[in-house]
Amino acid sequence: MPLTLYPAVDIQDGRAVRLVQGREDSTTVYDDDPVAAALRWAEQGAEWLHVVDLDAAFHAQPRNRHLIADIVKATGVPVQASGGIRTLADLDASIAYGASRVVIGTMALEDPRLVAEAVGRHGDKVAVGLDADGTTLRARGWTTSSGDLFDVLQRLEELGVARYVFTDIARDGMLGGPNIERLRQVAEATAAMVTASGGVSSLDDLTALATAHERVDAVIIGKALYAGRFTLAQALAETSSAQCGPIAQRSP
Repeated sequence: MPLTLYPAVDIQDGRAVRLVQGREDSTTVYDDDPVAAALRWAEQGAEWLHVVDLDAAFHAQPRNRHLIADIVKATGVPVQASGGIRTLADLDASIAYGASRVVIGTMALEDPRLVAEAVGRHGDKVAVGLDADGTTLRARGWTTSSGDLFDVLQRLEELGVARYVFTDIARDGMLGGPNIERLRQVAEATAAMVTASGGVSSLDDLTALATAHERVDAVIIGKALYAGRFTLAQALAETSSAQCGPIAQRSP
């Protein structure tokens, strides 16, 4: 299957924004109406949307959760929701608002026992976010350290997680290209599927991701789209014929 593209809609104070390396003080506002931003991606052919509640991620204040429902209603496109999912109640609420998948990060890292219960309730609607600075995982809006990437991944593998969303923090919002080698290492360490996040800057980057590993089958794209590096239509055309991850290209 071709690489699935997830245009990102990051929401802060009710507006669509982008950050650099996840820093709250690096905000650039792209649209005062995140629903309108989401609708543009849907009109250009998006099959999924990645919606992040930054207020919940940074301050545990889920002020934007209701916008999931607004975006789903306006676009008809499934939403992968992320940001500030700290409890099972947060997870349940996001799904109740209409999210087709929810990414849990801090909750999974700080209390892995909850992952099994989350997966038991919602199955493959639950993904675990692995946000890494090098191989050090970060939590609570990337403000605290939370263990070694591969040690944590090994523990999570026993809990039935169907998908991981891997973000290289150093690449996020920098338009410097994704960390293909680290993505391959993550994919080799799991039987789950892996969504790439952070660093996409060109159509060539998408081609590289599409052939990185058979379990890397999706990518979240933010700044490159908002900055006009390419259109979503161009990205979809670029990846439509690329097959995800031949075995021959796996890392040793």
